[in-house]
Amino acid sequence: MGESRTGRSSRKGLLWTLIPLVVIVIVAVIVVVVATHVDDDSTATPAGIPPRPALIQPVATIAPVNASDPEPTPEGVAATLTPLVGVPAVGNLTGEVIDAISGTSLWSRNPTTPMTPASATKILTAAAALLSLPLDGRITTNAVMGPGGQVILVGAGDPTLTEQPVGQPTLFTTPPRISDLAAQIRRSGVAVTSVGVDTSAFSGPSMASTWETSDIAAGNIAPIQSLMADSGRKDPLGLYSPRTATPAVDAGSALARALGLSGDAVREVTAPAGAKVLASVTSAPLSTRLADMVTQSDDVLAETIGIEVSRATGGQASLVGAVSAVRKVLADNGFDLTGVTLDDVNGLSVGNRIPASLLASIIESAAGGNAVAATKPAAQAKLRPLLDTFPVGGANGTLSDRFVGEQSGAGWVRAKTGTLTGVSTLSGIVQTTDNRVLVFALMSSGTNPADARPALDDIASALHGCGCR
Repeated sequence: MGESRTGRSSRKGLLWTLIPLVVIVIVAVIVVVVATHVDDDSTATPAGIPPRPALIQPVATIAPVNASDPEPTPEGVAATLTPLVGVPAVGNLTGEVIDAISGTSLWSRNPTTPMTPASATKILTAAAALLSLPLDGRITTNAVMGPGGQVILVGAGDPTLTEQPVGQPTLFTTPPRISDLAAQIRRSGVAVTSVGVDTSAFSGPSMASTWETSDIAAGNIAPIQSLMADSGRKDPLGLYSPRTATPAVDAGSALARALGLSGDAVREVTAPAGAKVLASVTSAPLSTRLADMVTQSDDVLAETIGIEVSRATGGQASLVGAVSAVRKVLADNGFDLTGVTLDDVNGLSVGNRIPASLLASIIESAAGGNAVAATKPAAQAKLRPLLDTFPVGGANGTLSDRFVGEQSGAGWVRAKTGTLTGVSTLSGIVQTTDNRVLVFALMSSGTNPADARPALDDIASALHGCGCR
């Protein structure tokens, strides 16, 4: 059907071309006549039809932030928050509110008391990554030639690698695909007999001692291996999908199936030194992976980025190395880690403790820069992208179903959430009605998150709705 034809059939082709053109012209004339007839007969709106509404003129509602905009006062913020911070739903609440431009602390409640942060821990991990890694840094996953026609998939620490074929939607943004690896291997001409997986890039235990194995089936975590697909999710598109206990083997099995082989015989092996690379795929840049990690609160991606920080700073490629590296990078950049306890860098551990003052200081350094006097300007500039990773109230990520209804924070609040049994946290930025940016860190414990989260949202919404002067 796609061939171009010439010769004896050309006149017949011309005839069949002219007929539809004539029909089109006739129909067009009829349409014009009818339209003209209707327009000529009446210029008034037919009875029963309401008049056309006046055009709406767009009005800019988001004004640029300026240092000369009115600054809230501690008294104004206290008057706004007092009725909200004492309700039973917030339980044991600690927190701090800071003016981003001046660095002035406008309100606080026991901000230096270490509290269970839940996924707010990822703020520390993201900050350490921004301070120690290039924003455009990528991770390359290779498939190399093994003995006897075996192809070995070598993990490099990128859990965004996906089983989804080309053209199919993915949970992560622009991830590398196993189907691309398979296509490259087929083009290489190698007669593949089997698939093996190499996870030697990471060392140490794949599960932190404080994680529960039940969290794997619950969809929170998977064993952290250097080779994983879709962060170990059994459903590549399910944010809270159950995870697999054997992520590397499962990723290798997906490659085997894509090559037309059985996925049942995949085993962990060690790739030969200097093995020929048959195929490669590359992750999205760090900036994109950080946004996915924070917005979706992906625990696996947080751990692998933590290991990335450790490797870049000369530490071990392990879960323990990630914890040490995040602490060291933050301390080296002037942040006070007094009272901080970290068992992991994603926040799943109930043993983690972080004071609200540290969360507020990190965010203020990204938004303004005056809260931490020891932080160098160059480091502050590196933290700027942190704000872009936070979910937007009522719009996306873990805040997509919050700040809805009567709450006024939708679109104005950008914050990282955190939830464990009896624990709710919310830390981020909000713009006031006077165009002043406020940093806030709120940490609640002792109440049901179903009650605490709306109460924390009310506090953030109130900060948006007031000038607080």
